[in-house]
Amino acid sequence: MGVIYLVRHGQADPNAYGVYGSDQPPVNGPGGLTDAGELQARLTGTLLSGLTDTITAAVSGDLPRQSQTLAGVLSQFSDAPTPEVDPDWNEYALPALVGSATAEEYREGRSYQRRLDAGLAEWVSGSGEHGTGETFADFAKRVRAAAERATALAGSGQTVLVVSSAGTITQWLAQLWDIPPSAWPALARTMVNASMSKLIVGRSGVSVVSFNEHAHLADREGGLATFR
Repeated sequence: MGVIYLVRHGQADPNAYGVYGSDQPPVNGPGGLTDAGELQARLTGTLLSGLTDTITAAVSGDLPRQSQTLAGVLSQFSDAPTPEVDPDWNEYALPALVGSATAEEYREGRSYQRRLDAGLAEWVSGSGEHGTGETFADFAKRVRAAAERATALAGSGQTVLVVSSAGTITQWLAQLWDIPPSAWPALARTMVNASMSKLIVGRSGVSVVSFNEHAHLADREGGLATFR
């Protein structure tokens, strides 16, 4: 039996979400982690290192917020594997879905979420194309391919860590749970930054045994749990 831990990236710079005019200078480059995101990643690494002594494979997409989170999680292990990059774990192109969102909309939250919800609904139910030319069907297909490669790494007794984004992680879970595409965005909205989900790989296939664990963040003084 193998194990896969799916970790959402930590809080990222607003540039990652197609926001312009932000008064928050990037800490780790455009689209990289904020100071809070770095701490979230390390806290998740501390949680994971308490659950398993060994990570046999560690994978992320090539987005800065994903690779930086993976580095933060692995920093809490004394013997960590060399990180691997699989671009199929990348998120869908957020700026293409929300357009040029303002910093004010982003801070207010609801306006930005309405933009995103409308963009996702059109993408899922319409022709499917947006700024990158990736259709929703193409997105679902590449997530499935990335998941198959991660599952193959999680052979008997292997423990695989994957760091990705809310949409990508929940798209795989939606496929496992037979959640219709129209309902998938609602699942993605629930994911907390640097949360962790656990999957078991056995003879009967892949089973989800926990989803969106974030008590290690929410219980901090003042709370360190964020959604974006």
